[in-house]
Amino acid sequence: MYFVIMAGGEGTRFWPRSRIKTPKQLLKLIGERTMLQSAVDRLEGMYTADNLYVVCTVHQKERIQEQLPFLNTNNLIIEPKSKNTAPCIGLSAILLQQKDPDDVMVVLPSDHVIQNDAAFRQNIREAVELAAKTDCLITIGIEPRYPATAFGYIQLDGMFDETSSICAYKVKTFAEKPDIQTAALFLKSGDFLWNSGIFVWKVSTILNAIKESLPELYHDLEKIRSSLGTREQDEAIHKVYCQIKAISIDYGVMEHAKNVIALRGYFDWRDIGGWDELYDVSAKDENNNAIHGECMTKDVSGCLIDSTEKLVACIDVHDLIIVDTSDALLICPRNKAQQVKDVVDIMKRRNLDNYM
Repeated sequence: MYFVIMAGGEGTRFWPRSRIKTPKQLLKLIGERTMLQSAVDRLEGMYTADNLYVVCTVHQKERIQEQLPFLNTNNLIIEPKSKNTAPCIGLSAILLQQKDPDDVMVVLPSDHVIQNDAAFRQNIREAVELAAKTDCLITIGIEPRYPATAFGYIQLDGMFDETSSICAYKVKTFAEKPDIQTAALFLKSGDFLWNSGIFVWKVSTILNAIKESLPELYHDLEKIRSSLGTREQDEAIHKVYCQIKAISIDYGVMEHAKNVIALRGYFDWRDIGGWDELYDVSAKDENNNAIHGECMTKDVSGCLIDSTEKLVACIDVHDLIIVDTSDALLICPRNKAQQVKDVVDIMKRRNLDNYM
């Protein structure tokens, strides 16, 4: 089997800490290891230098090699440009197909917080076993603990194989991030799991699914495939990939496929998509403040305060995100944290590259 860790995202919702060369997955947001290093750590005993792959953009290559010095250079898959998860997975699949199209491919995000690593590894082993015996697209869902609006959902539709020792379910639908009322209905029904973004399948199975659901992407991947192993490989990947339409694997493939199976995750999981979600999982003081760095507070509550280089003093403020770096300062209401991405989009339009 192969482990493919997707690490090419820009992490714009974590600006100003997250930048193009050091996106959130390369930062120590929780603990003493970066999110990418933690993603590799939890695979302990399962991967080798030969079967671990990391997908990233050229801007992140150097930092990833610093953080994962044991990684085989040939196992660093470079995207000319970030194009969301479907092209990322498709490019990885055609490269792995050259080795063995019937091998199993485990696709993992690099920016999730997962606890209970042993349970996580057990889930992966079960999914790999199932993928090896079937031509199914397998995902791992998480039992929802509250009506989350920041996660996608998977609706279950009965057991996949009641004779199997592996508890797997047929998937009826995928749902995008819902509003709070819809999320409450999902939770009440008991038929939905959070979509973890973890996928397991044979290389041939995902390529067939892309061919069926995303024929244009498959056509472009075929152009790249014809150049593999030749002097034109890098040029072909760059030329073709930059023209590929950005689309997620969930929206482009999983929502349309009929052969999708879900396993219930045994582990604690959170997708840390922005500062508000980091606040949720961070340790708090007696006033519910999550403080990273040196800070002085007076009559302050419900804030996340992150300062990497200087003392931050706050008086009589509440429910804010305050992030201070050497060249930028972010202040916003905690419930507006997802809009940080909009600030980065504005900076792109104004060509403020030195802040990105």
